[in-house]
Amino acid sequence: MINKCRGRKIKLQGFNNLTKSLSFNIYDICYARSKASQNDYLEYIDEVYNSKKLRSILEEVTAIIQATIINISTQDYEPRGASVTVLINEGHQALPGQSITAHLDKSHIAAHTYPETNPHSGISTFRVDIDVSTCGMISPLRALDFLIDSFESDIVLMDYRVRGFTRDVNGRKIYMDHDISSIQDYISDEILKKYMAYDINIMSDNVFHTKMMLKNFRLEEYLFGPESESIGPSNRTRLRAVLKKEIQEIFECRNIFED
Repeated sequence: MINKCRGRKIKLQGFNNLTKSLSFNIYDICYARSKASQNDYLEYIDEVYNSKKLRSILEEVTAIIQATIINISTQDYEPRGASVTVLINEGHQALPGQSITAHLDKSHIAAHTYPETNPHSGISTFRVDIDVSTCGMISPLRALDFLIDSFESDIVLMDYRVRGFTRDVNGRKIYMDHDISSIQDYISDEILKKYMAYDINIMSDNVFHTKMMLKNFRLEEYLFGPESESIGPSNRTRLRAVLKKEIQEIFECRNIFED
């Protein structure tokens, strides 16, 4: 097998044993003042991002990274949320009578949704976690643009890690088979210009972390429910501050505005 490592072509002894794992988390934030609107928001999320929708997204991710689907499992939960798991490989097909396990590249994709609402503040949050783990030539980084565009992403948190090693024909261990200095290298400029983004990378350990938060804040895009149309100027100012604080805290992963 021939693979690329830091701009050079390398010949491997056999199968590429490097595991590339992408953990992708997005948050969509809104404000729903009444209990009815809060429930309507949760119903809306459950309908728009049910297991059928998640399945279609993960099927497209599989196509983008040029993998083959082996098995799909879906589940909608009561009262809220959905999950989809996809077992994939790098394009190999199992022959009749043979074990599928013998053909797997130890790859999978999983998606889970977590809608919730705060009855005290009226702020509602939808979180989706997507994990893509591949082994071999295929890379989960190819699907980043599509994943970000598939959801209303106010906040995006991403972790990418390359684990293990493979060997070249001379027996030398290879710990990284592609060029990367940041996850942002694999996100389009069109998407990046919409977000404030920064990295925490440990290059020596092949660990990469990127956070992104939308730059532009328009209050109207965060209001949910018919009563939002009657919110007065003073309350709009208050809500703008409350929502910005909520977004900042989720982005920072800590409660930084508590008294």
